Amino acid sequence: MFLNISTQFIDSIIDISELAGEKILTIYRKGFTVAHKKDYSPLTEADLMAHKTIVQRLKSLFPDIPILSEESKKIPFSERSTWQKYWLVDPLDGTKEFIKGNGEFTVNIALIENNQPILGVVYAPALDQLYYAAKGYGAYRRKKGKITGLKTKSRTEGVPVQVVGSRSHGDSYLKAFLLDIGEYHLIAMGSSLKFCLVAEGKADIYPRFGLTSEWDTGAAQCIVEESGGSVIDLKGEVLRYNTKDSLLNPYFLTVATDSNYWQQFISDDIKNNNNI
Repeated sequence: MFLNISTQFIDSIIDISELAGEKILTIYRKGFTVAHKKDYSPLTEADLMAHKTIVQRLKSLFPDIPILSEESKKIPFSERSTWQKYWLVDPLDGTKEFIKGNGEFTVNIALIENNQPILGVVYAPALDQLYYAAKGYGAYRRKKGKITGLKTKSRTEGVPVQVVGSRSHGDSYLKAFLLDIGEYHLIAMGSSLKFCLVAEGKADIYPRFGLTSEWDTGAAQCIVEESGGSVIDLKGEVLRYNTKDSLLNPYFLTVATDSNYWQQFISDDIKNNNNI
C-alpha cells in the first residue's frame, strides 16, 4: 500500500527544493572557475550547502524516513534493504552544466516506496523551472509562476524522432542507436532536465547507455511516469530502486510511448556491455 500523498505533502518538498536552489544560486551567481569537484571549490560548496539544507529539512519534517544520497552511499545494503520507503536525493545534478554556467542543473528529491518512485521534484533554480509529480496525482511544470500539466506525446510516423541526449556525456553506443532509428533530431540537455523534456512532450526518447546512479533518476522517473511515459531497462522492465548492493542503474530508455517499439534498435553489443 503506497503512502497517501497530499498536496500539502508535495508542497513541502517543493519548498525544500527551492531552499536548496537558493543556496546553490548564491554560489552560482558569483561566477567562478573550477576544475575538479574533488577539490574544495564553489561547486563542492554549492553541493554541500544544498545537501545540508535538504537533509535538515527532511529530517525535521519526516524524522522516521531515511535519506539516501551520494553522501550516504556507504550505507550497507543489509540496512537499506529493510527500508520500505526512503528519500532519494541529488542536491546538485548536472555538475558540468553548473561549471559551464548554462543553468541546466537541478535539485532532485524523490520518495521511494517498495522500490518505486512515488514522488519526484526536479528544480532548475537558474532557469526558474520546477517539475513535480506524485503517484496518482499527475505531473506538472511550473515555469515563471505558471503551472502546466504534463503529457507525453505519441510517436508520429514519418516525422524525425526527437531524441534528447546529454550535453556532456556522448558515447559510441548512443551513436550506434541513432544510426538505427532512422531520421532524428538530437536535442542536447543537461541533468534530469532530459527526462523532463520527454515528460512535457518535447522529446520522444532519452536513451542512456552509460553509468548513472539511482539518485540521478528517481525523481525524474516519477515525473515521466505520471506524464504517461516510462523509464525501462534494456529488457523492457521498469527501473527499480534499492534492489541490490550497487546503487548504479542499468542502461535505460526514457520513452514517451511505445516502450516495446524501441527495443528493436538496441544492438547486442549494447546489451552485452550492460553489466550493472
